[in-house]
Parts: sequence; C-alpha cells; structure tokens
Amino acid sequence: MTARATDRTRYDRATAHLDAPVAIVDLEAFDANADDLVRRAGGKPIRVASKSVRCRALLERVLAREGFAGVMSFTLAESLWLARSGFEDVLLAYPSADRAGYAELTADPKLAAAVTVLVDDPAQLDLVDAARDGGSEVVRVCLELDTSLRMLGGRVRVGARRSPLHSPAELADLARAVDRRPGFEVVGVMAYEGHVAGVGDAVAGRPLRSRAVRLMQAAARRELAGRRAAAVRAVRAVVPGLEFVNGGGTGSVQQTAAEDAVTEIAAGSGLYVPRLFDNYTSFTGRPAALFAQPVVRRPGVGVVTVLGGGYPASGAAGADRLPVPYLPEGLRYDHQEGPGEVQTPLLGSPADDLLIGDKVWFRHAKAGELCERFDALHLVEGDAVTATVPTYRGEGHTFL
Repeated sequence: MTARATDRTRYDRATAHLDAPVAIVDLEAFDANADDLVRRAGGKPIRVASKSVRCRALLERVLAREGFAGVMSFTLAESLWLARSGFEDVLLAYPSADRAGYAELTADPKLAAAVTVLVDDPAQLDLVDAARDGGSEVVRVCLELDTSLRMLGGRVRVGARRSPLHSPAELADLARAVDRRPGFEVVGVMAYEGHVAGVGDAVAGRPLRSRAVRLMQAAARRELAGRRAAAVRAVRAVVPGLEFVNGGGTGSVQQTAAEDAVTEIAAGSGLYVPRLFDNYTSFTGRPAALFAQPVVRRPGVGVVTVLGGGYPASGAAGADRLPVPYLPEGLRYDHQEGPGEVQTPLLGSPADDLLIGDKVWFRHAKAGELCERFDALHLVEGDAVTATVPTYRGEGHTFL
C-alpha cells in the first residue's frame, strides 16, 4: 500500500461519522511542515501569514511553537479582531481604506500597540487622519518596498504590482514623511518577493519553463538582496529604532533568511501545502489540508460524479487554479466539464471501486482560501478526529 493509500484509509476512517463535504487538517503533517519552515529559516523568526491559515485555533497552535512570532494579516478588520482576541503582534500586510477600522484603531491603546499598518503612499496617511474621529493613538507603520525585477531600463518587469516604492531613496523619502507627521511611527519595512517565493521552479512536464523560472529567480534574488539591504540602511538612517524587516514567503524561506538585512520571514502556505507548492526544488512539504466530496452518481464505467467541488483559487485563471483530485489516486477531471459548482464528474479506473456515499479527497490550489468554503476544520491525528475548530467563516467572518 502506498503512503497516499494509507492516508486515504486513515482519513476515511477518521471521518466515517461525518457527511461530506468536509474539510480536514492532518496535524502530523501540519506540525512537520511547521518544523521544516523553522529549519529553513535558520534561526530567524517566522511571522505567520493568516490569509494562508484562516483559523484562529491553528494560528494559536503554530505560534505556540518555537521559531514562530507574530501574525501577518490581510485586512484591517481582521487585524483588529485578532488583536482583540489576544494576538499581540499583528502586521497588516496590505494597505487599507477601512475608515471605521482606523477610527477604532486610533481610539484604542491596546489595538494601537498590537497592530502595525502598511503604508506606501502619503495619501494613505491622509486617509487615516481623516478617519481618526478624535482618536489620538500613535499608529505603527510599516513601509513596503517594491521587489519586482526590472530589466532593459524598466521595459521588462517581473513581479507583482504592489508598492510604488522601488528605490532605497523613495523608501527613505516616505520614512521621512511619516517621521515628520504627528500620530505615526515607522517601525518596520516589508518586501515580499512573490515572483521568487510564490512561483514554482520545477513544473512537471515543463523543463524549459522550469529552467527559465530558476534563472529568473536567481537573478531576482541577487538584485533584490543588494537593493533591500540599501533600502534598509536608508530607512535606518531616518529611523534608527526600526523594529523589523520582513521578507520572503514559503517558497524562499532559506534564501531570504540568509540576507543580513532581513530580521524575520513571512510564511503560511507551507503549513497546509496546497497543490501550487508541489513545484519547488527548494523544499518538499506534506499536504495537510484537504477536503472531501461525496460520490452521488455512477454514470458509467470509469466515471463517478461527486457533489460540488468547483472551488477555484484566486489569480490568473488556468488549470493550476483548480483543486486536484488526490485520493484515491488516479482520478482526473472530464476536460469538458472540470470541477462544477454542484457536480463534478471524475474519470479513471479507481472510479469503478467507489460506491455511492464514498468520499473523494481533494487538495485546493491555494492554502487558506479553502476555509472560505467551510465553517469548520476537523483535526486528524492518526485515524481519528481529535478536535473540530471553526474557520474564520465559522466564526462569522468573511474579511475578503
């Protein structure tokens, strides 16, 4: 029996009392992935990206482990909720236009001490001040450096379109603007190299593309390491007491941690290991988060139909954004239908061994987005569910 077949037996046994659709997290795999992230970080703390987890109980679990410190959140409303729930170090990694949230932040000393907001434009400071509504608390600010690789005089650009601040001088100018402005304090710098951390460099069946990605990423790492170090020096000249420099992601933990200028690493997807993280040469994780759909039809030989399953991930539309049938091994989509909103036909010889009511296990393309589909995660240890915990959705929150 293969390891995957053994896992299927465990998951089926653990959830035999539960009707599908159902979502699980294999705690042994989750903890092993956490240990691997810590190993790769080489002693630098890992800030957990909450959008890749979206479950308070699992955020608490990983933050209780040595090597993890702080949360990287994705909306201001989420940041405030986490801070009210007892999380003491929350970095909001994306700019916000939540005026009500800023009014709450600037009026509450506990929230203002726990939450750091991202800024890459003076207009964002104007929005905060306009929203204060009498709140006088100092707002902790993190500046974001654009990490994109620019070549041929800027005519070629590789990387996500995030911050407009690309040069060390531009970042230092904004640091001075914040430093001069009452009610704000620069405490950190962030630089997320998504084109390195979030792009697989070993795509199955695509050797030429994979080699091109590796060459691009090597060039991007070299360029960014020098520019990030210069940017941090420039900001420290303005703000000597800078508390942290955040960088990296699951796919680049060890490379980013090797940079002296970086003080902490961001990672989250590496805990669940969704399908988009199968294509890396730098690490191999264990799939920890899965969902199951029930077989509801047997249309013919070599085909079964499961309920629903059309849970595409964000990003440019393509086959790599779809969930993948995982257990039993050997099932595939009908290319004319794909995963559907209400039903999903699956083809392959394993279909003939599946009965009405059996579970088919899937992996989502991304990590935390799975939790937008389920109210609860069933935590599996061995062949038993040992706890059931709510997702953000299960606690009544859909922040995005």
